[in-house]
Amino acid sequence: MSLLLKLAALIDWINTRVGRFSIWLVLAASVISAGNAFSRYGFSLSSNAMLEVQWYLYAAVFMLCAGYTLLRNQHVRIDLISNRMSAKGRNWVDVIGIVVFLIPVAVMIMWMSWPGFVDSYVNMEESSNAGGLIRWPVRLLIPVGFALLALQALSELIKRVAFLVGAGPDPLEKPVEHGVAASGDAQEGTK
Repeated sequence: MSLLLKLAALIDWINTRVGRFSIWLVLAASVISAGNAFSRYGFSLSSNAMLEVQWYLYAAVFMLCAGYTLLRNQHVRIDLISNRMSAKGRNWVDVIGIVVFLIPVAVMIMWMSWPGFVDSYVNMEESSNAGGLIRWPVRLLIPVGFALLALQALSELIKRVAFLVGAGPDPLEKPVEHGVAASGDAQEGTK
């Protein structure tokens, strides 16, 4: 179990780095968006390439941060039901969901999106818009994003099984950063 927990920690580290890097993509997309609006309304200049860069950056944030979102336990959950369950019950539900749904779907989408990326790369597919960009970089985000999600799902599965067999802490507890719970609730972070 120790080796598997080290693998889970490595996957967590990778997705944390990707998630923190992606924060800067949001800033870049916002600056480009503001620049586009300023040039369009201030000088009547517009660029399809700049509009597509925004789209690429937002796509990168959403695709690359799926694994990070799972790591931080910020994904959609039915709290009304899960809050009434014991810690073991919640972890069992997650184990079943990860094994039956999350990993198979993430791997399937990754697998099915790879040929679309390869075809786009080989043919150097370009946007149909005048002055548009090549498409393969944004198509690559799909298999990469789902690979990161599948890896994080594996990490979460390892951590939940470790908890269930008594070899690790409850991974569903709110993560604490700098003494404050991730939800921003300072009082919960000090408990």
